Amino acid sequence: MDIDVTGKLIGRNRRNGEKGQNLVEFAMVVPIFLILVFAIVDFGMGFHAWITVTNAAREGARVGAVGADSATIEARVVDTASSLAAADLNVTVVNAQGAAGEAVSVDVQYDYDLITPLSGLLGIFGGGLGSPITFHSEAEMRIE
Repeated sequence: MDIDVTGKLIGRNRRNGEKGQNLVEFAMVVPIFLILVFAIVDFGMGFHAWITVTNAAREGARVGAVGADSATIEARVVDTASSLAAADLNVTVVNAQGAAGEAVSVDVQYDYDLITPLSGLLGIFGGGLGSPITFHSEAEMRIE
């Protein structure tokens, strides 16, 4: 091997000592990237569940406003929220088939389970996000 004027080796491949560096960097970045991707998917699915619960409560109150009984209102709510797990859906109807001018109230709660272990990860940073997250919506309409 030859040495040039500055003292550097000539003809030597400088990358010989960096053969595994890319693999190490990849192994360090991939978990963070995957958590970020799954958190984005989790947020989208949670947002969908929240909108569905709100819409289902509104639909139930609309059916109740035209004189439907509690069973019909609950069936409409479950049908409207068919994209959610029915076992995690809790529907409460107040004043179904009441007098005209009174209000029927429909309360819908849904427990959304996160697919990403965000609660454990945020616990590291001092925060916390409980799982399941309960989405709650109440709709009230005047009976016709």
